[in-house]
Amino acid sequence: MPYQMKKLASLSFLICSCFFAFNAHAQQARIYSNEFLSIGLGARAQGMGNSYVATTNDVYSLYWNPAGLVEMKGDMQVAYKHAEYFAGIANYDFGGIAIRNKDSSTLAFGVIRFGVDDIPNTLYLIEPDGTVNFDNVTLFSVADYAFYGSYGRKVGKFQLGGSAKVIHRTVGPFANSWGFGLDFGAKYHLGKSFTLGALARDVTSTFNAWTMTLDDDTKAAFTNAGQEIPKNSIEITLPKLLVGINYHHNFSDKISLQSELGFNTTFDGKRNTLLSSKFATIDPHFGFEVGLKNLFFLRAGVGNIQKETIFDPSQSGKVTTFQPNVGAGFNLKYFSIDYAYTDIGDNSGAPYSHLISMRFDLSKELFRKNIEADVEAE
Repeated sequence: MPYQMKKLASLSFLICSCFFAFNAHAQQARIYSNEFLSIGLGARAQGMGNSYVATTNDVYSLYWNPAGLVEMKGDMQVAYKHAEYFAGIANYDFGGIAIRNKDSSTLAFGVIRFGVDDIPNTLYLIEPDGTVNFDNVTLFSVADYAFYGSYGRKVGKFQLGGSAKVIHRTVGPFANSWGFGLDFGAKYHLGKSFTLGALARDVTSTFNAWTMTLDDDTKAAFTNAGQEIPKNSIEITLPKLLVGINYHHNFSDKISLQSELGFNTTFDGKRNTLLSSKFATIDPHFGFEVGLKNLFFLRAGVGNIQKETIFDPSQSGKVTTFQPNVGAGFNLKYFSIDYAYTDIGDNSGAPYSHLISMRFDLSKELFRKNIEADVEAE
């Protein structure tokens, strides 16, 4: 067996071993743990219904599939994304950078923040004598952070990559947690038209250690309200497997198509997905992108398919809901901007969300041309 294939077989065995060995923590793990990392990243991906594991090929790959970093154009990419959810109550931001190494491998770093700010703390609104004192009201934030360090390179016919991430979550002055996790991804091109992609997220399980920082007055407020005082604890995020197949076709020199069918498989308990069991749940999704002259793009996708119970007394049974997504993108030589418009669910009644992301493609040649232009101007 060639050396590279031995390395690949060993890596695959390690991933599978970790993936199933840590399923033993299923009885301790909390369902929907660190779920802010399941929202999606980048307006291009979200416009395609988060069907992006096999399609990803830029700095956003550090989140979707670090193996996609190998296909990054240029020597360096810088990206920023902003989204608002629930009519602007919650903000989702990302900043990242990817740098190509001399051996054609790629290194990337990124930060995600999902948070709700300016939440009133009314625990001390009422004074001991029963009077209301609004001066005692303070503001705090609830925020989740993820710090990524990712690496991707080509090994034989495969593209392989990994991400190490540090998770930090805060609940104002009351509690905070730190955690660490690993993601491993791979891509494989089947001819010119098809690409397979897979990501084992939290492959070794991610452990968040929560520390409560409650003062005596806050503890007394919990007790007086008849609530249990929170204690220090460990929150476990079990592995998740994301698989996708991408189809690419150029109809002409001007029109192109990218499409992906994906499946997200979780092992943390039964969820309300299209395919669900106690052992695993499978959430299918699909998206596509039509490009014009590699300059303008239109996108659409669907995911988050669920069966919801009807509570209207005049009706009975369940109704199928889904998350619709549409988007568009504009691409210049060194700059691209993407937009997505999405709803949490077709029948959710929640406000639609607007997502915007930008990417700058930088190269040594670009810097050289700029320097030459400055010299000529002088």
